[in-house]
Amino acid sequence: MTWKRVATAVVLVPFAVGLLLWGSTAIVSIAVALVTLLALFEYFALGEAIGHRGYRFWTGTCALVLVYAQWRGVSDPGYSLAGGLVAHERGRWLAGGAPPLDAVFFLFVLGIAALTLLTKRPLVEVLPSAGISASGFTLVAFPLSFAISLHGAGGQGPALLLFALVIVWVSDTAAYFVGGAIGKHPLAPHLSPKKTWEGTVAGFLGSMLVALAFMPWVNVPLVHLLGMAALGNVAGQVGDLLESGYKRSAGIKDSGSLLPGHGGVLDRIDALILAIPVVWYYWVLIYSPKP
Repeated sequence: MTWKRVATAVVLVPFAVGLLLWGSTAIVSIAVALVTLLALFEYFALGEAIGHRGYRFWTGTCALVLVYAQWRGVSDPGYSLAGGLVAHERGRWLAGGAPPLDAVFFLFVLGIAALTLLTKRPLVEVLPSAGISASGFTLVAFPLSFAISLHGAGGQGPALLLFALVIVWVSDTAAYFVGGAIGKHPLAPHLSPKKTWEGTVAGFLGSMLVALAFMPWVNVPLVHLLGMAALGNVAGQVGDLLESGYKRSAGIKDSGSLLPGHGGVLDRIDALILAIPVVWYYWVLIYSPKP
């Protein structure tokens, strides 16, 4: 299992690094859209395992609209970091600018309402269908879309997004090997019996080392790099535990089998789902760089 895990990482990591550093935000947006759809469908498969059938097509469509809104936001000449938190002014949207994120959410709600009224599914499925669709949209698609905002955050955006990924990758690797070697104290046995406090601490320290390693690449004071790494690490480990909870609820070991040694796409990005938005919000709200 370990050699498969390493082999998959050897293939995927260089591809992801090259895409982030040399690809345009438009290309990154396409990649985010693909990953989001794959993760959403795996999430819906977990729901179906316990009898909750989501509105796959509608949720996936709204996820693509969300990705489009984030991309248009950072590609708009009038874009600013502060304005990118939620949306541009409605007037700019009506003039052909980026659609505000709250409008995308309302579009999703309208679609769920229509599907609820028009569905031919048994009434007992109405609430579970709406619930699994809404949770997939808010717990998977929405936070992942912030990868686009982070990549488009000025000249340092690509390096910042790579930073968010690397603190998670290093944390996962350190926690996996250290926890497997010396881990004795369970972190959250009801969610993930194999995760230990020893592995968690090793993962946290690994993320701190990443902050030190990124100092020459990112023009951010060390204290803020450490802050982003610390909060991003905690968010990532929470995201990992959340996905473990989803799988245990569904009685499934892996969300999929697309990535040998890692399971599914959702298994691979579970920590990034929360880590990326946390790094983005730290960058905007705490560090507050000049637009």
